[in-house]
Amino acid sequence: MLAQRAYAADLIVAGDPQLLAETAAALGVPLDLELYDPSLPARAHRGGSLRVLPVTLAQAVVPGRLDAANADYVIRMLDRACDGCLNGEFAAMVTAPVQKSILSDAGFAFTGHTEYLAARTRAALPVMMLLSGSVRVALVTTHLALSEVPRAITRERLAATLRVVHADMERLLRIGSPRISVLGLNPHAGEGGHLGREEIDVIGPVIRELRAAGLDHSGPLPADTAFTPRALGDADVIVAMYHDQGLPVIKHLGFSNGVNLTLGLPILRTSVDHGTALTLARSGRIDAGSLHAALQLAIGLASPGAADAGP
Repeated sequence: MLAQRAYAADLIVAGDPQLLAETAAALGVPLDLELYDPSLPARAHRGGSLRVLPVTLAQAVVPGRLDAANADYVIRMLDRACDGCLNGEFAAMVTAPVQKSILSDAGFAFTGHTEYLAARTRAALPVMMLLSGSVRVALVTTHLALSEVPRAITRERLAATLRVVHADMERLLRIGSPRISVLGLNPHAGEGGHLGREEIDVIGPVIRELRAAGLDHSGPLPADTAFTPRALGDADVIVAMYHDQGLPVIKHLGFSNGVNLTLGLPILRTSVDHGTALTLARSGRIDAGSLHAALQLAIGLASPGAADAGP
């Protein structure tokens, strides 16, 4: 069980203490809960214990059942953790999966953690990047209907995204002069314009512009060959045009150890690479590998002087 691991950081869990205690009891997991006190000194996390920043549920939880009455509970947890990172109380934020639909049903303008945290922190352009081992994939567009993707890929958006990726590969991952491979939008990267002109009119000109500015960019590359071992060896990160162009590869490579890292934020935020798995709630059969990897990456990146941190 993840709760029984020790970590080289002081982990604070935002949530309802009673819910956490009931879940541990139902699973037969011994757990010592301690309410978070910011005046106490930090200490390394001990297996079998949790320091809890209390956020109270509105309604009792039925495992695996969605309840819009508790949507505000989710938002309050996010806001408290985010604000604590902004004011320096916390060094990083690690998020568990969230059910986007129930938040939308409750009236919150919520398309995903990435977009919500960007609005909360007033970040100009958040960029989602997933990591599995040495493979990294960043996205130009995220939670967007496929029919809307071509219109969203403008020269301005693509250039801004690539600059954010370049900056945070250096700032967060400590990779100097990162090599960035940029995918095309269309099959075969447009086949010279016969399968679409986005590569000719948008993607190619932006890559040439950034290369002229000294950034190490290549592309547009056909997505169906960009993830071969040889192509991956030539890139520190691959930038995909849309969600399902790049993320299935990451999840195939390492679904149990993939991590979502948000670039372009003034705070450090990692997350799991999967959804809520409602049918497994309180079953004791979950795979917590991705959450463990997200915690380890956040700890590594938040550590002064750390290098080559990864899941």
